Amino acid sequence: MNSSMRMLASVSALAVATSVASPAFAAGTASGTTITNTVSVDFRVGGVNQNQVTANDTFTVDRKINLTVAEVGSTTTSVSPGQVTAVTAFTVTNVSNASLDLALAATQLSGGTAAHGGTDNFDVTGVGVFVDTNTNGSYDVGTDLAVTYLDQIVADASRTVFVVAGVPLGRATNDVAGVRLTATAREATAAGSLGAAISETSGANTAGVDTVFADTNANGNTARDGIHFGVDDYTVLAAQLSATKTSRIISDPFNNTTNPKMIPGAVVEYCVAVTNAAGSALATNIAVSDTLPATTTFDTGFGILLNGTVTSGTCNADGTAGGSHASGVVSGTLSDIAAGVTRTLVFRVTVN
Repeated sequence: MNSSMRMLASVSALAVATSVASPAFAAGTASGTTITNTVSVDFRVGGVNQNQVTANDTFTVDRKINLTVAEVGSTTTSVSPGQVTAVTAFTVTNVSNASLDLALAATQLSGGTAAHGGTDNFDVTGVGVFVDTNTNGSYDVGTDLAVTYLDQIVADASRTVFVVAGVPLGRATNDVAGVRLTATAREATAAGSLGAAISETSGANTAGVDTVFADTNANGNTARDGIHFGVDDYTVLAAQLSATKTSRIISDPFNNTTNPKMIPGAVVEYCVAVTNAAGSALATNIAVSDTLPATTTFDTGFGILLNGTVTSGTCNADGTAGGSHASGVVSGTLSDIAAGVTRTLVFRVTVN
């Protein structure tokens, strides 16, 4: 091997080593980039150096279309019956080597297994798609804008997108509604308007910028169609309230508090105990209403105690005075009841 050939071999080896060491980006070299390679040949004739010979080759990098949609997090979104604003979040990423508009559409499952288990058995209402306008990762009413597409997303850029809906009343704990967010690659020709649909380049490679769809079939998607979706679901966690009403005799006119009996003039204590089952949602705005029997008279001296506790099935007189009595009806509003918690309403009557 002569010195010129050794020099070329060394340069080639260096080029290979350099290409291996270069960092790789998801999108790769930008579409439309021209790559030029120049080769030089040195040689001698009769021991005399001759003019160097060079040759160039130039090609244009084609456009690779790839995009991903993935839910944020890995768990279902817990919701309550009647919830107005239920939010699931997705990350939409342009993994292409060119800017794209991305058309967005939110749809609902129709039966079948949802993203996090359970069977899809209801639809949410008023489904909308919103972009994280202030990029804080949380849905902000009045700030995050409703959208039908993402405008001019550059290569390797991501946006957070929210699917926002309402939950119908009457749904029970563990009911599931599955949702899907789909992004479709579109041309990014002009800011402020959704670009035209994109098609792959058919046939042999051309001298211009060709287009190749590179999206995969991950998570049930169809490979190489320029479309990608992600799935998430809403799971209902309802409050499960139960109420019990008990009575105990406090005194009678003859025995007082010693072994009293249920005779006219006896004082009887009623306790309404409201319990929220373990594992259920927080119960709020709990209004209790109790119509007294006509054969009893409300004990105004004792009044009404709210938000007391229960020990071994017996109501304690540890509540706070409140509530009201009018026209033979005792009523009161209990504080919010978390899962596994019991609160009480206690009052007394006299037997007529």
